[in-house]
Amino acid sequence: MTRVEIEYCVPCGMLNRAQDVSAALLRQFGEGLDEVALVTGDDGVFVVRVDEEVVFDKTEDDYDVDAIVRAVRPHVGATA
Repeated sequence: MTRVEIEYCVPCGMLNRAQDVSAALLRQFGEGLDEVALVTGDDGVFVVRVDEEVVFDKTEDDYDVDAIVRAVRPHVGATA
């Protein structure tokens, strides 16, 4: 199954964004995910990884919850 990790900057106040993404992924994929983990970070980080592969990095992409969900979709239910 699929593990999603959302690493977010604590000092930057990005917890709300991380929670929004987490909630959207759980609503969309539910039991198709093994885990959605919120991982604390700093230095402005906001990165979403699926099974250790980066699918969103705020330094390269505009923050958009729907776009992040679309980026995760191909990984859900995929087998290695």
